[in-house]
Amino acid sequence: MTTDPSGGAVFFGDPDSLRDPDYLVGPDPLDHLEGLGFPGPPPPGSVPGRRGGTAPRDTWGSDRGLDFTERELAFRAEARQWLADHSPGRLPSMDTPRGARAHREWERELAAARWSVVAWPEAFGGRDASLVEWVLFEEEYYRAGAPTRIAQNGISLLAPIVFAHGTPEQQQRILPRMADGTDVWAQAWSEPEAGSDLAGIRSRATRAEGGWILNGQKIWSSRAPFADFGFGLFRSDPDAERHRGLTYFLFPLDAPGVTVRPIAQLDGDPGFAEIFFDDVFVPDADVLGGVGDGWRVAMSTAGNERGLSLRSPGRFLAAADRLVDLWRGRGTDQPAATERVVDAWIGAQAYRYYTWDTVDRLRAGGDVGAHGSVNKLFWSQLDVDLHETALDLLGPEQELVGPWIDDYLFALGGPIYAGTNEIQRTIVAERLLQLPRGDERRPRTDREARA
Repeated sequence: MTTDPSGGAVFFGDPDSLRDPDYLVGPDPLDHLEGLGFPGPPPPGSVPGRRGGTAPRDTWGSDRGLDFTERELAFRAEARQWLADHSPGRLPSMDTPRGARAHREWERELAAARWSVVAWPEAFGGRDASLVEWVLFEEEYYRAGAPTRIAQNGISLLAPIVFAHGTPEQQQRILPRMADGTDVWAQAWSEPEAGSDLAGIRSRATRAEGGWILNGQKIWSSRAPFADFGFGLFRSDPDAERHRGLTYFLFPLDAPGVTVRPIAQLDGDPGFAEIFFDDVFVPDADVLGGVGDGWRVAMSTAGNERGLSLRSPGRFLAAADRLVDLWRGRGTDQPAATERVVDAWIGAQAYRYYTWDTVDRLRAGGDVGAHGSVNKLFWSQLDVDLHETALDLLGPEQELVGPWIDDYLFALGGPIYAGTNEIQRTIVAERLLQLPRGDERRPRTDREARA
């Protein structure tokens, strides 16, 4: 993983590796690139700053230039072998009672072998894996066709802020049961009049002896129909400014006063729910972070959701592999269809390289910040384009049932959840491009944009 000294652009692979048959899922996409008039790869040695090719080849991209250590390569090999021996493949939808039970069983099997939370400390069930090892594990996980994770909300969104803002008692109480699949967590942020505008929430928390009383309504709560606990923001100081006076709470979904009303998705399965709070008591021990500090805590979660942790590139690499296989199997000779397959495959590869760039930045002491919005815009649109291409290859009869239509319906939500793409474009415009906001005549500083 190196930075191109000639121009500052990050480049992760040697272009001549694109000719390596072990690199491609098949030679066809690249051949087609040339057929469309794209230039072929430059001759070996024509691109400066590349490392040698000592690492093993990878069907999802060349390792040359990524500079993995022996430990990282051993970690990846162990993960690959274990997943090959144990992955159950695709399970029934986790948005059904039968599927939820099957996914919980899979979480327990992962945890028993300490593969459920590889980047966590060993004391909490993890392997103390580095960020690089975590990305490698994610690639191997999706390469093996392993199931989507019912524990995703907890592991990817809540756990990082429990580590960062939780008390030692909260960490001991919450994290081990999350790691072994005992407790599944639901995200409860959106409200009927406050979705992407998180600061506009109205659900309130009122001080009581030993804790707080919660009232209000949340909506589009992922996993809530089959989860055990929820986490979300409540307005604890109604007189404070929009972004202030918010507190982050944890709560059981079977607590007195909590009503969970499932919401059917396009396929009829209840992947979301409304949650109603009617004088729900929450003890002080379930306040995450400080009282009135909820916005700062929540932004830690939002960065994880939009950025690296929720949508690791392995998911899209696997889907692109399946798309190329589908395209080969259909034997289409329509250039337009082939070009879309090539675009999807290139998009998945580009996302992988962008992710490694992010890893580089984080290891150098940087953060995801507003770049998470760029990330979110890219993977959400890539997911839609990739599955639309598959459905067009299959024809109209395949739009009724099957894994491609299931995944397509899920992809349609990508531009909406984790903050709509419209909001993400505004963040990119104001914070990265420093464009003026509204009728402002001067570009805003980064501090002003965050205020």
